[in-house]
Amino acid sequence: MSQASEGSRSLHLSQVTKEFGGFTAVDSLDLDVPHGSFFALLGPSGCGKTTTLRMVAGLETPTSGSIRIGDTDITYAKPYQRPVNTVFQSYALFPHLDIHENVAFGLRRRKSAEVDRQVTQILDLVELGSQSRKRPQQLSGGQQQRVALARALVVRPKCLLLDEPLSNLDAKLRIEMRREIRRIVKEGGLTAVYVTHDQEEALSMADRMAVMNRGRIEQLGRAEEVYRNPHTAFVSGFIGETNLLKGRVVEVRGEFLIVETAGGPLVGRVTKPDWQPAGGEQVTLSIRPEAWRVDADGGENGVMGKITERSYLGQRIQYVVETPAGPQQVVELNPHVVREPGETAVKLSVRRGDVAVLQA
Repeated sequence: MSQASEGSRSLHLSQVTKEFGGFTAVDSLDLDVPHGSFFALLGPSGCGKTTTLRMVAGLETPTSGSIRIGDTDITYAKPYQRPVNTVFQSYALFPHLDIHENVAFGLRRRKSAEVDRQVTQILDLVELGSQSRKRPQQLSGGQQQRVALARALVVRPKCLLLDEPLSNLDAKLRIEMRREIRRIVKEGGLTAVYVTHDQEEALSMADRMAVMNRGRIEQLGRAEEVYRNPHTAFVSGFIGETNLLKGRVVEVRGEFLIVETAGGPLVGRVTKPDWQPAGGEQVTLSIRPEAWRVDADGGENGVMGKITERSYLGQRIQYVVETPAGPQQVVELNPHVVREPGETAVKLSVRRGDVAVLQA
């Protein structure tokens, strides 16, 4: 597909604001979602992610700003006039119709040609062709979710919107459906916007993500970039677990800084573009639990501490290590040595590239 054709199917939000009375749910939001990408809107409850999705779907009207798919302005278009389709938390399947007719519903309303052929193709895509004459209540939760996806996909939307569609499933089924949804979206060549508050879900599924807070985007980028290079303490703490340590910059060495903490000096790097703290400035360090290494001999970049808690989880062990800089969450993968709480002092060491220096 040409770049011009792909651009005609990309999603663009420009300065979109949504106010409810005196409350601003979404504040001057700019967002571009390229055609064919799987994009996640991630954030805590009340951050504005679902309101954003509802404005794209036409279920809410922006107070100001514009929404386009390619060159087509859909800001004030009715939901049924938009080339988008939405999959909600509740599957909203028609209990009196079989699976085939549930999926065919939108096509029949549009008076599409070859309805049965299109329904058969999409049910085969979601691997439910053999279940087509069953009623929704005869299927498992995961199968019902795939029916909802098929019904949204069969009308060939330019943009697929998913509003926390896995929240009603058990943990094992959620993991299976993550793979399934991503496979279907990619095989169908769709643009997908996925709303969730589940960090692991977003990291495992999205090509790119936006972390929202109080109606604004705090950081946007590829999943691994956001995880490894958080720009703020909020993003660092929301995307997975992290340890936050307070400190003061004592020396700048190129891209690295020496920061004095209550547990001694640590070397780290600035992860936010266009910000360089000066000597003496108060900063926050973010260190992921899996970045710490528990070394009896210790590395040069670390702090001393004592193990106070241990949780053995088979493929990994989680420790809490009390240090002068505060308790540190530590995760060891594939552990060969199990350390017991109360052991003599250990040293936590970390590579300087794994220490993110953030604004205090």
